[in-house]
Amino acid sequence: MIDPLNSLAFSMQANPGVYALLLGSGVSRSAQIPTGWEITLDLVSKLAAAQGEGDVRSLDPEDWYREKFGKDPDYSDLLDELAKTPAERQQLIRGYLEPTEKERADGLKVPTPAHMAIARLVAQGYIRVVITTNFDRLMEMALESVGVVPTVISTEDQANGAMPLIHQRYCVFKVHGDYLDTRIRNTEAELEAYPEAFNQLLDRILDEFGLIVCGWSAAWDPALRQAIERSKSRRFSHYWAMRGEPTEDAQKLIEHRQGLHVNISDADSFFSKLAEQVEAISEVSRQNPVSVKMKVAALKKYLADPVNRIRLDDLISDEVSHILEVTSGSDFDIVGHPQLDKNSFTHRVRAYEAACEGLIAMAAVGGYWAEEWHYPIWKKALVRLGYMPEAGYGHSCDGVLYRLKRYPATLLLYALGVSALQAGEKGIPLLSLLLSTELQQEGQGDKKAVEVLPPFLLLRGQQEQISKLLDGMEGRWFPLNEWLLRLLYPVFQSSCVSQQGFQDIFDRLEVLIALNFYSNNIEGRGDKGVVPFGLFSRSVMPEPVKRLSSHVQDLGSALDRGEESIYITNALLGKSVDEARGNINLLVNRVVSISQNSYGIG
Repeated sequence: MIDPLNSLAFSMQANPGVYALLLGSGVSRSAQIPTGWEITLDLVSKLAAAQGEGDVRSLDPEDWYREKFGKDPDYSDLLDELAKTPAERQQLIRGYLEPTEKERADGLKVPTPAHMAIARLVAQGYIRVVITTNFDRLMEMALESVGVVPTVISTEDQANGAMPLIHQRYCVFKVHGDYLDTRIRNTEAELEAYPEAFNQLLDRILDEFGLIVCGWSAAWDPALRQAIERSKSRRFSHYWAMRGEPTEDAQKLIEHRQGLHVNISDADSFFSKLAEQVEAISEVSRQNPVSVKMKVAALKKYLADPVNRIRLDDLISDEVSHILEVTSGSDFDIVGHPQLDKNSFTHRVRAYEAACEGLIAMAAVGGYWAEEWHYPIWKKALVRLGYMPEAGYGHSCDGVLYRLKRYPATLLLYALGVSALQAGEKGIPLLSLLLSTELQQEGQGDKKAVEVLPPFLLLRGQQEQISKLLDGMEGRWFPLNEWLLRLLYPVFQSSCVSQQGFQDIFDRLEVLIALNFYSNNIEGRGDKGVVPFGLFSRSVMPEPVKRLSSHVQDLGSALDRGEESIYITNALLGKSVDEARGNINLLVNRVVSISQNSYGIG
C-alpha cells in the first residue's frame, strides 16, 4: 500500500491550491508556545499569588479559581482583572507568545520547521487557506519571511467583511482569535459555538477544499467538530496527520470525511517531508520520454517533404499551445508571489524547462535540418512564446517573474540556434531570422528577439543577483548562461563529438547573438553600451581574448569573402563588411575592458 504521505504529495502537486490546512496547537509545540488554556491557568496562578495564597505551585489553578469565583477560569475575565487597559493587556500577553532575545537566540517562540515548510507550500501556490486554532502569529511570521502577506481573519467583523475566497490569494483563518485581541476563544462555553459569519466561512472552505489536519486532536473544540460534521463534500481528499492512533473524536471525523490517517512523529518532520516530496514530484513532472521521442520522430518525418507543411505546423503549434497552457497555471503566477529565494526561483525555472522539454527536443533536430519553408513555422512559435501581456495591476513590468515569462522563448532560441550552427553556415539564415523577429509586449512596444531573449538581457537589471539564486550558480559571472549550457548539453550530447565541441558551438552562438545585438540596437554601440555577454567572455582575462579569439578569427575569414558573405547577406553581423568588422572590434574591446576592470587590471 502506498504511504498516505506519498498520496498526499502527489495529489497536492497535481492540484495546487485545492487543499486547506487545519492546524492545532501541536504545530506550535516545538516553538514552546503555550496553549490558550495553559496561559489561562498561568494567569490564574499569578492571580492567586497576587491575592496572597502563598505557594501557588501547590495549587490546582482551575479548582482554586472555581472555588474562589464560582465559575470556570475565563481568559478575558482574567485579563480584565489583571490588566485594566488594552495596552496593559497586550503587554501582559506578549510575554507568553513573543520571544525574548535569549529565547530568540535559542530558537524558541519563532516559526518552527513546520511553519516554514507550510510557508514554502503557500509561496509556491500549493496552499491558499490555513485554518488554525492557534492565536500566536508564527504562521503569519513564517509567511512574511517568504514575502507572502495573507488576509488574516480572526474576528466576526473581519469574516463579514472578507472578500470571497476565490478572490483571495492567501488566507489565514484564526477561529479562536488572535493573541493581541482579548476576544480569543478559550473556555468550554466559548468553544461551543462560533459566530454565524465564522460558520459560513468554514462551510465554504470545507465544501470547496480538501483538508489536511495536523496538531489538532478534536477533543476540545465542539464548534469546529460540528463544522466538519456539517460538510458533505468529497470533492478532494481529507488527510489527518497525527502521532499514534486518532482520538475517538478524530476517528469519527476521519470516517465522516472518508479521510486517511497519516501517522507522523511530529508536525515539523511531517510538513518538511511533505514540502520536499511535492517539490521533488514537481521537478520530475516532465513530459513522458516516450512521448517526447514520438514527437521528435514525427518531426523528422514531416521535415523532409513540403507536402507535410501543415502537419509540421500543427505539430509545433500544438507543442507551443501546450507550453502556454501549462505556464498559465497557478504554479506560474506572477502577482502576489513572495520574494524569491534559491528554492522558489530554481523551482520556477525548472518548471518552465519541464513544460518546454518536448519543444526543446524538437528544436534540437529542427534547426539542423531547417529548410526555408520551415522558417515561418519556427518564427511563429517564437512569436507566440515571446508575447508578453501587460504586467497587470499591482505588478511591475520589470518584475523578475514577469520577465521570466519569456524564458520558454529563450529556450527555443538557444535550442534552434545551437542546432542551426551544428549545420554550419547553412544555419545562418534561420538564426538571423529568429534574432530579428519582432516580439510583442503590451504597453511597451515591440522589440526584436535579440534585444530581450539572451540570458544577460532576459532579466536585465536584476540578472546578476537573481540568476545566482539558481541551484549551483552561486558566484558565477554569467549564471543563467551557464545554466543553459548545462541544460542543453544532454539534449545535444548524441550529436556532438565531445562536451568541449558542444561548448564551442554554444560560445559561437552567444558571440553571434552579441554581434547581432550590436548591428540591430543602437544602445549596444559605443564604449558604454549594453553587451549581451555570454560564456565566451568569462575567461577573457587574465589571458586576453582567450575564448573570443577563435570565433573572431573565423568570422574575420568569412568576411574576407566580401559583401557576398552569408553573414552580410543575412545581416547577422551588420549590413556591410565594414559595419560587421566594426561591430566585432566593439565587442572585443568592450569585453576586454570589462574584464580588465573585473580583474583590477589597468
